[in-house]
Amino acid sequence: MENKAKIFVLDTNVVLHDHRCIYHFEENNVIIPIVVLEELDKFKKGNKQINFQAREFMREMDKLSGEDLFNNGVSLGEEKGVLFIESGKAFSEELAESFSEKSPDNRILAIAEFVKNNNPEKDTILVSQDINLRLKAKSLGFLAQDYKTGKVRNLDKIQKGINVYENIDTDLIARLYKYEEGFPVEEIDLDDKITAHQYFILKSDKSSALAHYDPFEKKISRVEKEKASGIVPRNAEQTFALDALLRPEIKLVSLTGKAGTGKTLLALAAALQQRKDYTQIYLARPIVALGDKDLGYLPGSANEKIAPYMQPLFDNLNFIKNRYGKNSKNYARIDEMVEDEKLVITPLPYIRGRSLSNVYFIVDEAQNLTPHEVKTIITRAGEGTKMIFTGDIQQIDSPYLDDKSNGLTYLSDRMKGQDIFAHVNLIKGERSYLADLASDLL
Repeated sequence: MENKAKIFVLDTNVVLHDHRCIYHFEENNVIIPIVVLEELDKFKKGNKQINFQAREFMREMDKLSGEDLFNNGVSLGEEKGVLFIESGKAFSEELAESFSEKSPDNRILAIAEFVKNNNPEKDTILVSQDINLRLKAKSLGFLAQDYKTGKVRNLDKIQKGINVYENIDTDLIARLYKYEEGFPVEEIDLDDKITAHQYFILKSDKSSALAHYDPFEKKISRVEKEKASGIVPRNAEQTFALDALLRPEIKLVSLTGKAGTGKTLLALAAALQQRKDYTQIYLARPIVALGDKDLGYLPGSANEKIAPYMQPLFDNLNFIKNRYGKNSKNYARIDEMVEDEKLVITPLPYIRGRSLSNVYFIVDEAQNLTPHEVKTIITRAGEGTKMIFTGDIQQIDSPYLDDKSNGLTYLSDRMKGQDIFAHVNLIKGERSYLADLASDLL
């Protein structure tokens, strides 16, 4: 092998997360264990994102394939390292005593051990999104790390609460109340750099105001507490969220926060409030199987299988309907919208192939999506469409995602500062004191 600083041995889940992962290790060499190719064969059929990643990776490998791939390796490009396929290796005595089962993970460990022992002048690093495999590797004295490409580094900024600026001139706050258009941003001196559609609280010794920065007018204006579809925001965070959801110039919104903070309810209420401005309202969420059971294992028809996954969305809809009362016109109008498919509540995979033009599109539980899935959804937005992504980045059901690598975190980080994007993190739970206490302590 040509002398390089490091050698990275990749686990299967890295490939299933990012089919172009082999190009993200700079000038270092990359090794794909033969076990990975064997495991990928099990994922090549299907419509899930991991199936897409498996197929795309195999196509990428086919472009690079040749005898050199298994012998001298092939270059990954200018200023990149060399890619190798490493065949299966016998278990060392230490490995066999530690892990007797020849599972795919243990076979990958055997290959990593062989590479490490045969390249003492370089650091050999096992890259895996499986925490347990990384721990097993470290127990044997290997270097191991998570796949870092696409991970958000400044998570605190996404989870940050409301910015509060104190010691503001009382006259400036008075102008926010007197003039609807607000005042130019140059007239206020804040410590932080203000980004597009940033929400914050301004305080003086006598008064305070909820405020928003408009990147188009370059002005700061007051945010008033508005209700939507009978839903009244209960705190400043919800007021900001509803403002972003109702602003027509904001085309993309991410709402993060723990369970019970009102993310989905506010998004649906805002959508119904603006129903005349959009052809359809879509409320969708990804289906995350229970344990290792796919939907096919569940009894009943297709609709019966997905009903448990969709019920929380219907609960939010019913909450809004009941605010009006069963005999009201608004109650009947919502039922008509569902019947006429003006309002569609559906699993996210079911919107495949549908037009997303002039649609108010809400994606719930978006923390269970990969960055690539989020990108795929957003790039399908047609003219007049507004997209909302909601979720709790601390409640991830996918074994291959975490709070720094999921699609919702990635979206909130990468789109920050864009003039059609707004992000609000909701902190205070509003279901009940009991629910809020349980969310914090249990």
